[in-house]
Amino acid sequence: MPADPALPVDAAQAAEGFVETVRRIEKGELSFPLPGSGRTGERFAALRDVAEASLCSARLVEGHVDATAILAELGEPPPPAGELWGVWAAEPPGEGLVASQVGEGWVLNGLKQYCSGANSCTHALVTARAGESRRLFAVEVSGGGCQPVEGSWQAVGMAGSDTPDVRFTNVPATAVGEPEAYVRRPGFWHGGIGVAACWYGGAVAASRVLREAAASRAEPHTDAHLGAVDVQLYAAAALLEQVAAEIDADPHDEDGGAQLRSMRVRAFIEAVCRTVLDHVGRATGAGPLCHNASHARTVADLTVYIRQHHAERELADLGAHLARPQDKR
Repeated sequence: MPADPALPVDAAQAAEGFVETVRRIEKGELSFPLPGSGRTGERFAALRDVAEASLCSARLVEGHVDATAILAELGEPPPPAGELWGVWAAEPPGEGLVASQVGEGWVLNGLKQYCSGANSCTHALVTARAGESRRLFAVEVSGGGCQPVEGSWQAVGMAGSDTPDVRFTNVPATAVGEPEAYVRRPGFWHGGIGVAACWYGGAVAASRVLREAAASRAEPHTDAHLGAVDVQLYAAAALLEQVAAEIDADPHDEDGGAQLRSMRVRAFIEAVCRTVLDHVGRATGAGPLCHNASHARTVADLTVYIRQHHAERELADLGAHLARPQDKR
């Protein structure tokens, strides 16, 4: 499936990278092993590598491979060849999606926000309200019932991720799992670490100009910034390897540590990304941001992408989880 020629340049390039990566997965040239399969470290490394090349493409690829993992965990077959899947599960305040049962099936109506790949995905897993519960549904989104809302994605950073609101009008849907199964499964937390692996890849990409600057001349302050960045990236890489091994050792979360693990990893890697961006900017100044389009795009994209971590709100959740584990969901 070629990228939509009507897309803005950034979104078209990201979509092309998305399509090509999924094609390579289908041909067996790339592998994103399922979380808990014994090869979770390979999955995180593959996400990191895609993100190093393009954070916007990585956002789309991560959605597709996350959808594959969710379907497997909930007992559904993988996406057929040629399909491009997203996971549209953001639940910010507002209208939201409502699922209604019609005969033996379902239809979805309403507004879904933050739908990455809205103009390139063929299918998506979406969350919607069904009575008093949230449920996950599989939908074909390339038909006329799903319409991206023009002007609803005004981003500069992550512009290429093509993440507008989408209006659903009587869209046929298939329920996936039981009510609340999407958030109650261990893979919900494993998937959050996969997103952090993408953030890490973006931080590695952002650090390149600093390494190049230090290699080009001996300057102690530049060297010090590079040393500080190296420590942060080394620690993040080591943490991802450790948690991958922990997931593989307990894929079904029988010890109940998946949520805490994910909260810790995401908070740490978000902080690493902020620290890396700060050191790189202070060391290299405005030059790369003004004259190196690839670097400027990476910095803008990563700045937005890591805001999927909600800062002090999530740190407060982590602290509450540690202090009062009996209250955890």
